[in-house]
Amino acid sequence: MKFVDSRFRETKEELKRQWNSKKPFRFLVVDDFLIPEKAEEILKDYPAVDQGEWDGTTYINQKNKFQQREFGSDSIFLQVFQELNSPDFLKDIEYITGIENLMPDEKLFGGGLHQSLAGAFLDVHVDYNIHPETKLHRRLNILIYMNKDWRDEYEGHLQLWDMEEKEMIGNIAPVFNRMAMFETNEISFHGHPKPLKTPQGVTRRSMAAYYYTASRPASEIVSEHNTIYVNTEGLKGKTKNLFSGLKALTERFFR
Repeated sequence: MKFVDSRFRETKEELKRQWNSKKPFRFLVVDDFLIPEKAEEILKDYPAVDQGEWDGTTYINQKNKFQQREFGSDSIFLQVFQELNSPDFLKDIEYITGIENLMPDEKLFGGGLHQSLAGAFLDVHVDYNIHPETKLHRRLNILIYMNKDWRDEYEGHLQLWDMEEKEMIGNIAPVFNRMAMFETNEISFHGHPKPLKTPQGVTRRSMAAYYYTASRPASEIVSEHNTIYVNTEGLKGKTKNLFSGLKALTERFFR
């Protein structure tokens, strides 16, 4: 079953040009990424946070964010990720990004379905650089947003930052059927640090797939590290982290 709209492949020359035009790290935003009818099917089947096995652990730099990465054999989500991890799709994103020999993560470590509730945030960060199990180099993130009628006042935009210049270089609204793709390295700072202001019953939904290689350019190699967070909000960010830290401590105490 096909989910990615054929226009993605048909326009890959232009997408490659757009990708290479971005600095200091490369990224791409593609609207209407999935075949419209398939996107509607995915949205219809997208589970609420009280359905299935969701991990909603709170951390100092992350709150009210849930993840699910295991799906039944008849799940539409299993089929979506099978296509995103397929050789044909890998060839397309290798051509656009110039990153060769990409490998998917079949276990979707850190990926899969994401869903955030009111008050949720994820501070600006660079991702862990080495997969904890396979020890492959993390090179590329793809996020597909599944939020209809999203309003700017809800916050939740994906922010991309040039931390050397202390400048936001991307502010991407998580609107329905929009795909954001960006390289992961030591300068690809990203997140959605502003707490969600969604009304009751509205959540921020997305699908995430990450890609790896056996090696990477020597200029990008550093010691293995976990996610590295930065504060882009000053005192407001410190206060926000204080309360999320207390929530995380309370969760662990009662467990």
